[in-house]
Amino acid sequence: MLPVVALVGRPNVGKSTLFNYLTRTRDALVADYPGLTRDRQYGRVKRGQRDYFVVDTGGIVETDAGIDEQAMRQVQIALKEADVILFLVDARDGLNVGDEVIAERLRRTGKPVILTANKIDQASLILATADFHALALGEPQPISASHAQGIESLLDLLESRLPTLEELPHEEEGGIRIAIVGRPNVGKSTLVNRLLGEERVVVFDAPGTTRDSVEIPFERHGQRYTLIDTAGIRRRGKIAETVEKFSVIKAMQAIEKAHVVIYLLDAREGVTDQDTNLLGMVLEIGRGLIVGFNKWDGMTQDQRDETRRRLDLKLEFVDFAEKYFISALHGTGVGHLFDAVREVFGATMTDMGTSHLTRLLQTAVNAHQPPLVRGRRIKLKYAHQGGTNPPTVVIHGNQVQEIPGSYKRYLINYFRNAMAITGTPIKLEFKASENPFKGKRNVLTDRQIKKRRRMIRHVK
Repeated sequence: MLPVVALVGRPNVGKSTLFNYLTRTRDALVADYPGLTRDRQYGRVKRGQRDYFVVDTGGIVETDAGIDEQAMRQVQIALKEADVILFLVDARDGLNVGDEVIAERLRRTGKPVILTANKIDQASLILATADFHALALGEPQPISASHAQGIESLLDLLESRLPTLEELPHEEEGGIRIAIVGRPNVGKSTLVNRLLGEERVVVFDAPGTTRDSVEIPFERHGQRYTLIDTAGIRRRGKIAETVEKFSVIKAMQAIEKAHVVIYLLDAREGVTDQDTNLLGMVLEIGRGLIVGFNKWDGMTQDQRDETRRRLDLKLEFVDFAEKYFISALHGTGVGHLFDAVREVFGATMTDMGTSHLTRLLQTAVNAHQPPLVRGRRIKLKYAHQGGTNPPTVVIHGNQVQEIPGSYKRYLINYFRNAMAITGTPIKLEFKASENPFKGKRNVLTDRQIKKRRRMIRHVK
């Protein structure tokens, strides 16, 4: 499981700006207006060798009666789920009662807390951090999130506080791990119960019944499985409670841990923008994918034909995925999912020999040459396997950093068709071949020096 870092603090202290920097996105709204951020910021941080999830808990609001307890409840959920807490304060405003109340709660948790003094845009403001020592949360880390000052030092400290791989929870071997993912009320829990053949998960006809990821190990025909039923992920604008936002984190972690993801859609609703976003997340993480279209029963043949046409258009970017039309409630088509899971799992663990990959690469290059870059042809020399789940192909060559996305897609499709890999994305990694003479001094022998001198005299 990837660790979770929670951003905590009062409104308008710069949490969204820091979130955007960490995730290298612009997903968070940023403006100089208190309370702009609601409960909707979460993302994955990739930096160095450590990946982790980051979540913004929203601003802790001050009222006439003190701290709003409803807002404080958000912090309590963050404290429960997070491995490390970044407590942001505003160096310009200085210490106030809101910071003191939040700090008091944080001290009681026993969790690692990094006190971060933001908006240090001027050298004189560093002196303002002295007041924050009164919070008894260690040395304040001065940064300017908007100007990217001091953040690298902060992130080095953050990574040192993250739990090590040995300290993180490790799942016992449970065979093939299957994550059931999708928006609320598409029938995920019903599908889990149908796959298990018993009522193991509560099913209720209301969106959001499942709040956490539930792991259920079982055995079928001698094969061990672990089903992971995740909470439904709503459209960001509808995530009104922090508890739902942490359900998103749980779903992301479930995808990370799974071998195969069954993404469930409501066939009658079709593919929404949120579905494409979540499928993109599965694609980015690189897990085997089965798309299940639930509630297929009750539709006329004309409706089914139209639905298939629209689905093919909207899901073209995951054309490698296995697709099944099912009814979780009545069991129609569900029995085939286990066969599909085993096939996709086998594809994710495909063993690819170096000589075979290199031959396929040369055949692909001969059929369709890479483009020219500033008059020079990109050269791809050889390939080898870099990992599984997803199958990873490492390609060595020259100017590989210039390879366009269209040619990368061509290579992925070529490898997929040549090796008959279905149900899983294929990841390509490119490495530039190093010049063995780079950095070495060009030393000429006495004979070469004399030869060059004779050539120069002859030209003269």
